[in-house]
Amino acid sequence: MNQKIIVIGGGIGGLAFANLAAKKGYPVTLLEKNEQLGGVAGQFSEAGFTFDMGPSWYLMPDVFQSYFDLLGEKVEDHLHLVRLDPSYRIFFQNQGRSFDFYSDLERDIPTFESLEPGVGPVLRDYLEKSKYQYEIAIRGFMYKNNDTIFDFLNKQVAIEGRELEVFSKMSDYVNKHFKTDEVQKIMQYTLVFLGSSPYNTPALYNIMSHIDFNMGVFYPKGGIHEIPKALVRIGEKLGVKYRTSVPIAQINTRRGPSVKSVRLENGEKIEADIIVSNASVHHTESLLPRPYRDHSQRYWNSRKLAPSALIMYLGVEGKVDSLTHHNLLFSPDWKKNFAEIFDAPQWPTDPSLYICVPSKTDPSVAPEGCENLFVLVPIAARTEYTEDELEDQSNRILRLIEKEMDCPGLRERIIYKKLFSVKDFESHYNKLGGTALGLSHTMMQTAILRPNNRSKKVENLFYVGADTNPGIGMPIQLISAELAFKRIIGDTTSAHLASV
Repeated sequence: MNQKIIVIGGGIGGLAFANLAAKKGYPVTLLEKNEQLGGVAGQFSEAGFTFDMGPSWYLMPDVFQSYFDLLGEKVEDHLHLVRLDPSYRIFFQNQGRSFDFYSDLERDIPTFESLEPGVGPVLRDYLEKSKYQYEIAIRGFMYKNNDTIFDFLNKQVAIEGRELEVFSKMSDYVNKHFKTDEVQKIMQYTLVFLGSSPYNTPALYNIMSHIDFNMGVFYPKGGIHEIPKALVRIGEKLGVKYRTSVPIAQINTRRGPSVKSVRLENGEKIEADIIVSNASVHHTESLLPRPYRDHSQRYWNSRKLAPSALIMYLGVEGKVDSLTHHNLLFSPDWKKNFAEIFDAPQWPTDPSLYICVPSKTDPSVAPEGCENLFVLVPIAARTEYTEDELEDQSNRILRLIEKEMDCPGLRERIIYKKLFSVKDFESHYNKLGGTALGLSHTMMQTAILRPNNRSKKVENLFYVGADTNPGIGMPIQLISAELAFKRIIGDTTSAHLASV
């Protein structure tokens, strides 16, 4: 393979693609604007604490296994995975109670029954269908590139796609099966992983319930950043060249047009026959001359962005006994909370939030006798604020955690605190509007309605990442990498590749 490939961006999608291309024999150079590879799955250490900066849930182990198999590697040779027990703990605001879930139906059904008597058989049937739908999606849809509605509406869709609940909303689908407010929230919360609201997300994403309740939740010792580190180790064996701290100023084109080179901000030019961008599609197009962009600024202004977040990285003296590894606090007014994020953006009145305490599983991420807390509050992308306002909001959230999650005196025990929010996502990762994730998975931004992973105007320019298909999530980035790779090698099948 003589065609030189440049990968823009060292997030999980970019790293994963680079390995596939290098395994095939392409010369690959990956360029990353920041000092560290990993994208939003970065990591930093301060005051004896080690913080994963972004993703914290290891889900869909089958997808990780399939990807590593393609490279002739074993997951267990690179990651020390621990299955969490419990998978997570849920707190309901204003109720003073919490519930543990284990991704084990025999242990979870009694908890569901306590929340909605008689729901056990309904839950079993729901999850059985969710599993079937997941298998359909993996087998026939998620690993296939589609360019037009006619590619998508094929015979397979006609036969199996009817089972995927593409045209109903997740909220309606869940409410049809479950009656209590608590159970409905439990069956919908995973949409947060997709940056979506249950009131505007296709019900096909109920496959997340199978991922949650049937497949389990895992944690790689050392932190989620061990995943990009593993991808880089594999890439180094395959000959991928990595360059960090090299922001790109421009993508240059030949007549046609087709890609020619990239110009770095320091003026250096690097030739390329193929460019695959793991940066956001919006940012990548800003590197092109305006006539060669597939989307206008008006298009981007009209997109529904996945939420941003107020993230607090906290080092806490002493233990926090009321919390487990993953913890969720649900707002009492679910619909209002989602509306304040997606429909009438503002700081949430009664927010839902998430706390990861990896030191419960992995003592190496905190000094002895201390806890490492990653607090994430979903907020609207494009939110504007001053630093004082951000600090005020963080203190409001900490008071809420103390009250609703049984953490009295938490603020007094904080010995390290760092805030990260909308402006940081925009400046650090070039995320449109400071979204933490990418384009939301709404009814009008799903499947072929997301930006394509191939430029329509510039030959040999491709995309991998959360803005294109299949969308948001770490394992989904591995699939996205395979889809971009399939574009380059001309594979039009719907199945996961058997080999590279």
